[in-house]
Amino acid sequence: MNNSDTAWVLVATALVLLMTPALGFFYGGLVRRKNALNTMMMSVCALGFVGLGWALVGYSLAFGRGNAWIGDLSMTLLRGVGLETHGTIPHLLFFAFQGTFAIITAALISGAIVERMRFGPYLAFLTLWGLFVYAPIAHWVWGGGWLARLGALDFAGGTVVHVNAAAAALVVALLLRPRKDYARRAILPHNVPFTLLGAGLLWFGWFGFNGGSALAANGIATLAFVNTMLAPIATLVVWTLLDLSRTGRATAVGAATAIVVGLVAVTPAAGFVSPISAILLGAVAAAPSYFALLWRAGTRVDDSLDVVAAHGVGGTVGALLTGVLAQKSWNGVADGLLFGNPRQLAIQGAAVLGTIAFSAVGTFAIVKVLGLAGPVRATARDEGLGLDVTQHGEEAYSRGEGAILVLHEASAPRGLPVAAATLKLVVAIVRPEKLGDVLESLFRAEVRGLTLHRVQGHGGETERVETYRGTTVKMELSDKVRLEIGVSDHFVEPTVEAILRAARTGEVGDGKIFVLPVEKVYRIRTGEEDQAAVTPIEDLAPA
Repeated sequence: MNNSDTAWVLVATALVLLMTPALGFFYGGLVRRKNALNTMMMSVCALGFVGLGWALVGYSLAFGRGNAWIGDLSMTLLRGVGLETHGTIPHLLFFAFQGTFAIITAALISGAIVERMRFGPYLAFLTLWGLFVYAPIAHWVWGGGWLARLGALDFAGGTVVHVNAAAAALVVALLLRPRKDYARRAILPHNVPFTLLGAGLLWFGWFGFNGGSALAANGIATLAFVNTMLAPIATLVVWTLLDLSRTGRATAVGAATAIVVGLVAVTPAAGFVSPISAILLGAVAAAPSYFALLWRAGTRVDDSLDVVAAHGVGGTVGALLTGVLAQKSWNGVADGLLFGNPRQLAIQGAAVLGTIAFSAVGTFAIVKVLGLAGPVRATARDEGLGLDVTQHGEEAYSRGEGAILVLHEASAPRGLPVAAATLKLVVAIVRPEKLGDVLESLFRAEVRGLTLHRVQGHGGETERVETYRGTTVKMELSDKVRLEIGVSDHFVEPTVEAILRAARTGEVGDGKIFVLPVEKVYRIRTGEEDQAAVTPIEDLAPA
């Protein structure tokens, strides 16, 4: 056992674990604010559910002896996994390091299905996918399976992680169908700084991802570390130039995406190519992913955060270029096409195709089985309100006390006159993201009873345009929430004030409030009319 190697892999394991919450920030910034918390939770909860599955069964399926296709159950429940040496590090540390890869691979899939998948089925999907799709493919490449025997080169997960996750992401995105707003209006990122922060943290963690895959503090780890720095640098430069030549603007989301694409592309090659080859690889990888992203945006495929363009195309380009640029003089393993070994490129192609096929079929089967147990996709109402509220009972952003107010039946002030009075219908059109604030404000104003609708419309913002990933789009119909509240005359003013106070942002598109006269009101259950029909029941109870 080597203490230096152990120390480095300990650090690398922590760095890779950090990448999963970093992915949450990267993805979380790209969605609408009403889904930010849900999107981040999709990454965070992978730490628990995929990690537990890996410890109980997944590690054995990936690295047990087994056969060419899958490991055995000899290390189930971590039997035989202790402080004995595995190479030059403790076996238990090797298990932990590989577990961080399983976790982030499953979490990557969430980028294709944000804003529309129910959270319970998502957790079940993560767990099953980690066991029955990720573990077998990891065994093929790193556990002595058929791709390892064939001679496939995948230093840190180009096929096992990125191509695998992208194939699964595409299948789930197609099965869940597009979001209700997809292709009808621009769906813009709510917090680009979050995405830049996530990209920076991912790059930081990726030094452990690639450098740690040497499983030693040696020259190969140094090579992988340096290549992990150089390839994204080249991708970022080329991507920015593409943005500038195409639109005249370099976008922040584009820069963050470029960094990730460069990291993805160099992952299979990190310990097999020279530093100059890593720069070339990063530069070449930019264009395929860039144009794949633009092409996808014009289709009905709602791969929400472009997992296929970044991880699928980027991972495929990286895996194939590994078969072109690998140098035995640097890695001591194999040469690629440019150095006299054209067979290596064919092997890399077989690895990519095999991974795509297995991942797609396995993912399809898992989603269909989950669909038999219950609905997998969120309802239209839940999607409209946002998955933060409907799936978690919280919001990422709120004003006031707590994340969200959960209303129960409550009594209104006593002493209101039960007499004939003029009735009004207060109709408010507000921003969906202000709904929680409005409900809280109405509750504090002691206003009870309302009807809520999801609607679309526009006012003074009809000519507003937005730029997203270098593309200028004209906004059309915007999502709004319509509230209808029947009140007596003396409650009109506090009702309107409560809504104004909570719904106003000062920007175009805040909405409007209408106060309409009501000729007659009936309570359906009791037949009560007018004032009695809009008075809370407890106020009518005898003293």
